[in-house]
Amino acid sequence: MSPTQQQQPAKFRLAIAGGGISGLALAAALTKSSCHKQLAVTVYEAVPEYKDVGAGLALHLNAIKAMALLGPELQRAYFERALTMAAEEDTEMATTVMLAQGPHAGTVVAELGKAKGRKSIARSDLVQGFLELVPEGTVKFGKRLVEIEETAESTSHDGRHPVVKLSFKDGTTAEADALIGADGIHSATRSYLLGADHPATQPKNHDGWIVYRTLVSTEEARKKINPRWTTNVPIMMGPRGHINCIPLSKNTRLSAGVAVRGNVLRALTSSAAPDDDDDPQSKPELDPSLYADYTEEAQQIVRLVAADTSASWTAADHDHAPTYHRGRVCLLGDAAHASLPFAGNGAAQALEDAAVLHALFTSSPLSASDLHDEEKGVIEKMFEAYDTVRRPRSQAVVDLARRFGRVYAYAEDGMHEDPVRMKAFFAEMSAFTNQFDVRGQNEEAVRMFEGLMMGRVGDGKGRGELPN
Repeated sequence: MSPTQQQQPAKFRLAIAGGGISGLALAAALTKSSCHKQLAVTVYEAVPEYKDVGAGLALHLNAIKAMALLGPELQRAYFERALTMAAEEDTEMATTVMLAQGPHAGTVVAELGKAKGRKSIARSDLVQGFLELVPEGTVKFGKRLVEIEETAESTSHDGRHPVVKLSFKDGTTAEADALIGADGIHSATRSYLLGADHPATQPKNHDGWIVYRTLVSTEEARKKINPRWTTNVPIMMGPRGHINCIPLSKNTRLSAGVAVRGNVLRALTSSAAPDDDDDPQSKPELDPSLYADYTEEAQQIVRLVAADTSASWTAADHDHAPTYHRGRVCLLGDAAHASLPFAGNGAAQALEDAAVLHALFTSSPLSASDLHDEEKGVIEKMFEAYDTVRRPRSQAVVDLARRFGRVYAYAEDGMHEDPVRMKAFFAEMSAFTNQFDVRGQNEEAVRMFEGLMMGRVGDGKGRGELPN
């Protein structure tokens, strides 16, 4: 080895805990970008192999924008595996939100997530698409993170650099120069950053939501429900649960569900509301007779779901974390801001996270020496800029998803009695999520990072405030 080669610093080792949508999206983008020469990216995924599990996604426009910024390969992976929700790619499609019970039953009050060529996709299909973009050997399976330790010095590569030590459930360990925790709603990284006893560490189910869910072939579904809802995504609202369908796997399967609040379960069955640790199969059976005053289309879907509720689950989200980072560790996706599924923006927020981090890593020609330099604190400042920009907006979406659930359940100040008011609400909130300037958010994070590197302090406000 020549002296010049010996003097070259080791690549900056970036560990990503969790190989879900956000973790793989970031890994794929970074390994294909100009900064790959300075970074050695490793994804540690808890499961031994990916399985065909997880609900369907109907990604909104902000998610599509975020994937484009992460790289054309990611957006192409999504489009190639998803179901087109229109006959033509240039047709705008949306999730149709309608009242299913009461004097205004049948009234459409919103079209959420409107985008040209919008598609629905199974989470497992999107994960597989992103996985194929990551270089072989990047993802280590069966590595469930259980312990994190930050030390002042590495023991396994040249030079004296701060290091993050990772311990896994299988007894193995690894070292990294920085850790991005994308390890889901029960994140070990979140527990490390906030503390195991912090009130925002563990997921919550404040409203006691249970989602009765089934997964059937599209052929079977067409025999039992309006065929329209095997190729489009509806949300049918009512006081005893709202109803939803998502076509999956190139329109060969249909995910259908009924989401019920805990107070409704108590009133109907005198059982306790579920919490995030409850087994949904221990809850009362879904009784279609309780939905006799819903529209016939809604009742058809309820009966379809009631025939097999084996895919049911209890919904949960996170109370707001005071920070998404500390030192050389930060949070990404559900580990940072798990939300209820009712605003349809959880995956989109995770992709926005990944887009911002990708923009920060690729914003300037940072060398491996720069990234390692403890005095410059490049990684710490990068994570600070990410946290400042992303935390307000992503937490606002958590709040919004909670509110959407209450609106869907006719539990929001009589809003269901006034379709005009409801339309205005959904239009404003949809614009907040769907029409967001994702590129502008990336640029804001980069400006903040550059300011921090020059000793300037940002205002810490980010871009996340909801409209009044």
